[in-house]
Amino acid sequence: MIIASWRDVPREARGATVALGNFDGVHLGHVAVLRAAHAARPDLPLAALTFEPHPREHFRPDDPPFRLTLLPAKAAALQAAGAAHVFALPFDDGFAAMSAEDFVEQVLHRGLGAKHLACGPDFAFGHRRGGDVGFLAREAEARGMGLSIVPPVHFGGEAISSTRIRRLLQDGYPDHAAERLGRPWEIRGTVVHGDKLGRVLGWPTANMWIGRHLEPARGVYAVTVALPDGSVAKGVANVGRRPTLGGDPETRLETFIFDYAGDLYGQEIGVRLVRFLRPDAKFAGLEDLKAAIAQDVEDARAVLGRRAC
Repeated sequence: MIIASWRDVPREARGATVALGNFDGVHLGHVAVLRAAHAARPDLPLAALTFEPHPREHFRPDDPPFRLTLLPAKAAALQAAGAAHVFALPFDDGFAAMSAEDFVEQVLHRGLGAKHLACGPDFAFGHRRGGDVGFLAREAEARGMGLSIVPPVHFGGEAISSTRIRRLLQDGYPDHAAERLGRPWEIRGTVVHGDKLGRVLGWPTANMWIGRHLEPARGVYAVTVALPDGSVAKGVANVGRRPTLGGDPETRLETFIFDYAGDLYGQEIGVRLVRFLRPDAKFAGLEDLKAAIAQDVEDARAVLGRRAC
């Protein structure tokens, strides 16, 4: 259940043990916070509290899109990790101006009726990030709430973070990002009509705009695709602006799904990046492009092989 307010919280969602954070990506470090919240009070429902939009989007709206997960995907990942309830609190000017003490008193204590809290050591909140974990520990104890401060989870000698995962994706390492996420990174979106050139070339593609998602390295990827009927297929995808065809103003994701003939227009799919195959390139003409796509399909099939979707 996604709950978009800390006021008038449904009875079944009050009195939970609550994991706190932005949770962009819901990586293995975030899952550790959820598990710590549950382990501290397994007798209580488990909830996650996050903010929508991400505070960085609110304070820096002109920044390029950076989100690893938009709200529906983030909520689904939090629920898959055990959260019965997801509080996605609207982050607007009023919320940004709330003092750290009011956040604890009005939101966590009175609004949610939280019995236990869990967060990472760098969690900060309130006006100008005036509250840190030391402040939270004191204020929570004064109100009878427990608190678990969860150390970072490390992988390959470094702490897992959303920032590091974004950099890996931008550098063309979705496989390394997946190791830290605990699953392949997925771009979810609605399939839109293109110019049908892929169909003419012999490889019809499902087209999506990147939108508010982080833009990964432009180029060709071996992918798996979550289809509307719940099945998962294999394919090859291109992230780019089609320089051979004169260029697009926005980055699009074009996916050729192996052995699939259904109509996906207007439906939502999830494209999961498995392996980066080659950078985006400008070809001399359509014949060269067609030959490159044929090689991309062969390379993606080789990478995916007998891999389970």
